[in-house]
Amino acid sequence: MNELVNIYLQEGCGRCALGGTHDCKVHLWPEILKELRRIVWGCGLDEEVKWSVPCYTYKGKNIAIVSAFKNYASLSFFKGVLLHDSKGILEKPGENSNEGRLIKFTTLAQVTQLEADIKAYLYEAIEVEKAGIPIPKPKPSDNPLPEELMECFHHDPAFEKAFHALTPGRQRGYILHFSQARQSKTRLARIEKYLPAIMQGKGMQDR
Repeated sequence: MNELVNIYLQEGCGRCALGGTHDCKVHLWPEILKELRRIVWGCGLDEEVKWSVPCYTYKGKNIAIVSAFKNYASLSFFKGVLLHDSKGILEKPGENSNEGRLIKFTTLAQVTQLEADIKAYLYEAIEVEKAGIPIPKPKPSDNPLPEELMECFHHDPAFEKAFHALTPGRQRGYILHFSQARQSKTRLARIEKYLPAIMQGKGMQDR
């Protein structure tokens, strides 16, 4: 086992001022984290520390990480979207997450109950990595167009044509950025701000 993970379990990730104190989130779930570590490491993966948390790899490829949060501890799979999830226990880390999936734990009993399933998911994740299965790229259609963008398309066909000429990744980036604004006027302001760039075939990150 990696000594750095021992330090993590004792002191936390160190990414905030609470590291090394009793208020660190690691100290909310010590038994769960230790048990997850035992299970994951026992599946033949290499144990490292990346992003200041325990990371488990197969021939240098990231498979899973064990983390502590305020409301739960978790086991996260980097390519969780490719797992079959026959037990329906995987969740998205965030609304717009495409690749990763995680299992949340709040009691040691949950870990014990799911141990066989955790191992099965880990072995499947290893096989996915061995097979080199790619992550499917999300399509812009996977994210509904905000009403304000559709209205702009209606009034400006050239703008609509330019938008749909963008690469799928650029389209998705804009759709997510526009949709995340809570108010209609903010969504419209964002669209107007990026209209010139879209007309030039540029994405949000293009200079």
